[in-house]
Amino acid sequence: MPALYESNIPSLPLLGRGKVRDIYAVGEDHLLVVASDRLSAFDVVLPQPIPGKGEVLTRVSNFWFGRIAELIPNQLSDIPVEAVVTDPEILAALGDRAMVVRRLKPLPVEAIVRGYLIGSGWKDYRASGAVCGIALPQGLRQADQLPEAIYTPSTKAEIGDHDENIDFARTVDLLGRELAEQVRDTAIAIYTRCAAYARERGIIIADTKFEFGLDDAGRLHLIDEVLTPDSSRFWPADEYRPDTSPPSFDKQFVRDYLETLDWDKTPPGPELPQSIIDRTAAKYHEAEQRLTQG
Repeated sequence: MPALYESNIPSLPLLGRGKVRDIYAVGEDHLLVVASDRLSAFDVVLPQPIPGKGEVLTRVSNFWFGRIAELIPNQLSDIPVEAVVTDPEILAALGDRAMVVRRLKPLPVEAIVRGYLIGSGWKDYRASGAVCGIALPQGLRQADQLPEAIYTPSTKAEIGDHDENIDFARTVDLLGRELAEQVRDTAIAIYTRCAAYARERGIIIADTKFEFGLDDAGRLHLIDEVLTPDSSRFWPADEYRPDTSPPSFDKQFVRDYLETLDWDKTPPGPELPQSIIDRTAAKYHEAEQRLTQG
């Protein structure tokens, strides 16, 4: 199937385009969410798509939504895409990239859970011995597994801006204590269960990002994407070694390539070689196969 950089559905009102997803209104209470094949790195949308990436993100998210449905309600509706997109050519172009979800109120916090010391967490630890204000044991190495998973939230930045790591006290200011604690505890519970499942299938989920929203009754729901190669660091367990940056199934592979370039991490993003595009697409598909077909 051809890559889809940007969707076009004239029959539905377009509400906005994010770094990866295009959002359309479906009446007053639902949204059509299309996971495109766009790739963002360092909060910059790159100019070339990764073929099939949006389909992988949607199928993997749906897989996880099903596995953790008893832990927390989620955004999924029972309305099929075919009921709101009737043009056969548009449907064919969307493939498995779209889902109809309930319209919920997103929380202004990204719920990040870390099970391993890598990325910005590793940088924070080297500078302060802590991650987002959470003190950690001395002597930890890059990519070491943490004694227990930790919750390290961030703000949600506008496109082109960078998310900012914050401590738990700041989330209490933003959400109120009861909701902040519910988000933290739910995020850690989801990560812990799913990381154990993935580990049995040869994938280490080093860290991940969840997003939550509220319905009209104030009930917490899981929204956006869940434990995908875009929102998580996936490492092959058989190649994992601490004290280094392990190889990955996720877009960290692209980030590592971009770090070798003379690029200031501001738009426009650089063109990717075809070999990087092809290898990235293959990594996304392999992650899906290991998780969902094991």
